[in-house]
Amino acid sequence: MMEDHETRDRAPRRMNTSPGRLLLLRAVGLAYDPPEPIVGPKVTLRVPDMSDYEAWAELRGASRAFLVPWEPAWPADDLTRQAFRRRVARYRQDWREDQGYAVFIHRNSDDAVVGGITLTNVRRGVAQTVSLGYWMGETFAGQGYMSAGVRALIPYVFGPLGFRRIEAACVPHNTASVGLLERVGFTREGLAREYLCINGTWTDHLLFAMIKGDPIG
Repeated sequence: MMEDHETRDRAPRRMNTSPGRLLLLRAVGLAYDPPEPIVGPKVTLRVPDMSDYEAWAELRGASRAFLVPWEPAWPADDLTRQAFRRRVARYRQDWREDQGYAVFIHRNSDDAVVGGITLTNVRRGVAQTVSLGYWMGETFAGQGYMSAGVRALIPYVFGPLGFRRIEAACVPHNTASVGLLERVGFTREGLAREYLCINGTWTDHLLFAMIKGDPIG
């Protein structure tokens, strides 16, 4: 069971996305176009689009009881096409403005959507840090797809995106998430009390991090 700590179903921000501003942001390295798919030996990472809706909604719906204990509360309309359309628009805007990065994990053997990874809480300047979140469909858990996805994404985070530190957090009793982070090379750094509101309850979290140059497990 994995954890996805992205903000739920917020509307795309009304910000200045004029061509001139985006050109300026790109010139100073603070705006990114969604990349070509990131292909690993077991999975491919792609920015979500509307063609993913049916597979995503079916997987999330079937995995609801599996995921809810580890995630922020789901909005009532979370699995509707309209909500997914807002989600895709937000993901695209976040990519353009260097506010966050989201990908779906596709199994290479049949292109099935098996889960997702988000990079949020972007901190540039002297921090160059981002937070990792992830979720996996119940039927695909325990088969190495999330480990493969995170391993494939890390070089992109430290390379083209230019971050120096990736942080992650999970509740102490989520042994699958703890094992994943340790397996791919994250270091446990501490415990944060009542760190996030998960399924309606403020919950303690273990804190992990990977720094550029750390070996990928």
